[in-house]
Amino acid sequence: MAVSDKTIAFLLTRGVEQVELTSPRAALDEAGAKTVLISPSEGTLQAMEGDWDHAEVFDVDVPLAEANAADYDALVLPGGTINADTLRTDDDAVAFVKAFFDADKPVAAICHAPWILAEAGVAKGRKLTSFESTKVDLENAGADWTDAEVVVDGNLITSRNPGDLDAFNQAISKKLS
Repeated sequence: MAVSDKTIAFLLTRGVEQVELTSPRAALDEAGAKTVLISPSEGTLQAMEGDWDHAEVFDVDVPLAEANAADYDALVLPGGTINADTLRTDDDAVAFVKAFFDADKPVAAICHAPWILAEAGVAKGRKLTSFESTKVDLENAGADWTDAEVVVDGNLITSRNPGDLDAFNQAISKKLS
């Protein structure tokens, strides 16, 4: 199956780091994949540049309450402190993420997004990376945290921050092709 045969879920909410959404989405769209924005936020959501500056507003394609992991080939979790912190406290978001791991589907998480992996109970025993401030939380959840541009552990792909987006995008495309 080529990337063009894949439908990729992006799980996000208000406060998502814009470039961590737009860069992987553009790379996957360019490769011919269908990308779908899923969110507990209905209608639209506000992206951010860093923690303080508002960026663009994006339309939600599918409300989280109507989303089913079985309908998607992979999951991308963009970061952003507010986005990641909000999603990890949402039981439906946590269950949605866990469903991808239960089905052994690729999951790509960048920056603060790996926080939800700890909440979903899927970080234990995994080698991964993230934004440095989430390191202790992930280690406490049993993850083997490392400071690297991109870490691939089976179907899990993680990166640290927007500076790693080129490597992150390449790793996602490679995993899906």
